[in-house]
Amino acid sequence: MGSGRSKQLPADYAVAIIFLLALWEITSLLLNRPYFPGPYASLLVFFHEMAKYLWAHLLVSTARVVVSLAAALVPAVILGMVLGREQRLDRYASPLIYLSYPVPKIIFLPLVITLLGLGELSKIFLISVIVFFQILVTTRDASRQVSKSMVDSVISLGAGQLQIYRHVIYPACLPKILTALRISLGTAIAVLFFSETIASRGGIGGIGYYLMEAWARMEWDTMFAAIIAMGIMGFALYMFLEWLEKRTCPWEFL
Repeated sequence: MGSGRSKQLPADYAVAIIFLLALWEITSLLLNRPYFPGPYASLLVFFHEMAKYLWAHLLVSTARVVVSLAAALVPAVILGMVLGREQRLDRYASPLIYLSYPVPKIIFLPLVITLLGLGELSKIFLISVIVFFQILVTTRDASRQVSKSMVDSVISLGAGQLQIYRHVIYPACLPKILTALRISLGTAIAVLFFSETIASRGGIGGIGYYLMEAWARMEWDTMFAAIIAMGIMGFALYMFLEWLEKRTCPWEFL
């Protein structure tokens, strides 16, 4: 049986957006400070800036997140499934994972910049490494939970190792993989913002760079326009992953 996950309707999102806008407006009125403008002024600046250069920063940031997630996903899923099934290999790999996973990889940003420079590679590499461990651990645990009887039944039909991974292990792990990917999305965007504020040379540096430049100039409306853009990027990517899960794991929504 599926998990019976509830289906979100467009009206549910509309109510959530209205609530957030109302909360934003109330907070702005209570603070009554120029550094916290209301949603109306911020949205006006958002559409104005999107018509100029903000869309380019948004596109660059989105591309960085997508490439980083893709670069981490494939090796993390393959290695996670293998470690979950091969106990001897997992016994040797687990200490390395347990020692590496809790370390906040963001502290290596200065070293990564020194080695790889201020270009795209340093940002994508750092995000990919951080996301890699999150997906790896989740996939490995999901692979461990695949029942032995299910694997044995496929082996009795003459399936080889690659067929077992392709037709049994991978489909069983897929819902957990996509869940890990959604969780990793938030982490990827947070690391992206941090890396763009430090490892950018100017020009079209991404949303993080754009936001901090607006903050430095005390252009509060523009700063909040960048926050809106980053929120839209995160929401759009999250909804894409939700759609992907519905297409690939329909039993989870029964």
